[in-house]
Amino acid sequence: MARMSSPTAAQKFHAYANPARFMALSARLLMPLWILSALVIAVGLWYALFNSPPDYQQSETVRIMYVHVPSAWLSMFGYSVMAVASAVALIFRHPLADVAAKSAAPLGAAFTFLALATGSLWGKPMWGTWWEWDARMTSVLILLFLYLGYMALWATIEDPLRAARAAAVLALAGAINIPVIRYSVVWWNTLHQPASVFRIDGPTIAPSMLLPLGLMAVGFTLLFITLHLVKMRAEILRRRVRNLRLARAASAGEG
Repeated sequence: MARMSSPTAAQKFHAYANPARFMALSARLLMPLWILSALVIAVGLWYALFNSPPDYQQSETVRIMYVHVPSAWLSMFGYSVMAVASAVALIFRHPLADVAAKSAAPLGAAFTFLALATGSLWGKPMWGTWWEWDARMTSVLILLFLYLGYMALWATIEDPLRAARAAAVLALAGAINIPVIRYSVVWWNTLHQPASVFRIDGPTIAPSMLLPLGLMAVGFTLLFITLHLVKMRAEILRRRVRNLRLARAASAGEG
């Protein structure tokens, strides 16, 4: 009797290309993710607002950091998800890859806008200006435009296949901006301080501030993942409806 070989990594990868299987799996994950996201963010907000000290220089304004930093992190994370999914769509033709990329764009754009808005709120009392064209702020603004351009391609090109290819090329071309944002404070003289959390010699932030910052970062990331699954499910259902309408139109035309 011949032995059945175990599935390869490629087979496992393509196993979840089935939208029906993804819909079933994501349906089971959504409620636990919603609950976990809400709990972590609630605990993080409590620590950020009531159990962390004001900064000796920034005073109470430092609390903006607990929303600004996670939002800035997710602005880059969202684009990275979009770029990786776009590469998978172009190279492997994975059926869910362009769904994942398209669904990540509005979420990444929202967090990018939140990062810019909270940065301006923080910058006014600290720097005396709402906006300064330094490298970090300018590169994040470019990131927002890349998100908007990506979504505009999907909206203006009627053929889904052409729209997916054009948007994927734009996402991959724009990915060069991610390391520019990350290392802008090292490469150029900017108003932003260098990295203070992920450092070889350890974080330079006090533990009383690092804990709520970490909680908020984890909570926001869980929220992004949850919303991403919701957006992907909605996109799959939208495509199903579109295919049904096209099939009915074709059958009506033949009749």
